Amino acid sequence: MRIIVGLLLGAAIAAPLHAETFAIKAGRVITDAAQPARGPSTVIVTDGRITAINDAAAPIPAGAVIIDQSARTLAPGLIDAHVHLTGDPGTPFWREAVDTDEKAVAVGLKNAALTVRAGFTTVRDLGSSRLTAFAVRDAITEGMFPGPRIVASGPAISIIGGHGDVSGYRPEVNAVLGQGNTCTGPDQCAARVREASQRGADVIKITATGGVLSQQGRGLGQHFTDAEMLSIVTTAHGLGLKVAAHAHGARGIEAAARAGVDSIEHGTFADDAAIKAMVASGSWYVPTLMALVGIDERLGKGVFTATVEKKVRETLALRGKALAAATRAGVKVAFGTDTGVSEHGRNGGEGAEMVKYAGMSPRAVLVSATSAAADLLGISGETGTLAPGKAADIIAMDGDPLADAGQLARVKWVMARGRVID
Repeated sequence: MRIIVGLLLGAAIAAPLHAETFAIKAGRVITDAAQPARGPSTVIVTDGRITAINDAAAPIPAGAVIIDQSARTLAPGLIDAHVHLTGDPGTPFWREAVDTDEKAVAVGLKNAALTVRAGFTTVRDLGSSRLTAFAVRDAITEGMFPGPRIVASGPAISIIGGHGDVSGYRPEVNAVLGQGNTCTGPDQCAARVREASQRGADVIKITATGGVLSQQGRGLGQHFTDAEMLSIVTTAHGLGLKVAAHAHGARGIEAAARAGVDSIEHGTFADDAAIKAMVASGSWYVPTLMALVGIDERLGKGVFTATVEKKVRETLALRGKALAAATRAGVKVAFGTDTGVSEHGRNGGEGAEMVKYAGMSPRAVLVSATSAAADLLGISGETGTLAPGKAADIIAMDGDPLADAGQLARVKWVMARGRVID
């Protein structure tokens, strides 16, 4: 009997996700976060796509399944441009020498479910072990498990001995655990980009500077040379891939922007020169303030080594200041959390942090988490706004996210690519 039940469940999971028409009745609908909301409306979804957004009085197609959200606000599904699905916060660094890639895939599927239930119907996974994020991405795309649309980088391209390279063990252990993701010199760095493309990367992630949670105590300054970063960006763009640069120190941010990276992640110590370079290059800024929530909650509790705690305190001292300066300068901002440093499913908390520490308006926050993030990821034709022909990525909230960014942490109902998420 157990085998028969298992086969039936497997068949149900593998069955087409979108085989019927839904009529979602809403009290108000935010079709585009940059525009005024509509009043009472009905969103029609067929085979996973929005086919119409009608006034509430319009007739409902015969046979449609009615979903009553008439007391709530509908909005586009949220997008988190920086997550790490295959890891959990507070995990000791030495676990990478113990935990298998198979376990990382299981963790990733668990966290993907938490993420989509929180209203995030698209994420960009910027750093995972080997092929693990690709396995999670593909399993969800094929309908085997619930989860968000995933744009994945795989392991970040790093310098030898820098953030993103394996460290903290005996040399022979470091060598065994290495991801094959390090490079020295423009030619070798170009080769790493091509290899990432061959493995199935949707985007290239580089560690342009030191990192807070790596065991190196050598600061947060620039890692790659200017020539190496230019080689990475040129090669990636030639393959049709965008480049996301982990960057904390000001000179590393400036160099990455000058090289033409598509987004600066974290940007903690960005100064006027770094921000000016971002404006000139058109690089996006993904601030990841929830990462600071995650490390602040664990500071002084024996989770981090003394080396890491020192860097944690340095970054917390400047929480939100770079984002405030960047928005004043006109830098494009996309919502991203670095979830995996904070708990999965809390992604929406970034919105309140952006308001509190950088003075952004709730509308600007919602734009950053919908149409702006879709633009950064290159998927504006698919999601980011609600419109006929686009994927049915839809969320519902009790309140108004255009007036209260805290609503992003209180999503009550989710549809991801036409699939209602329990």
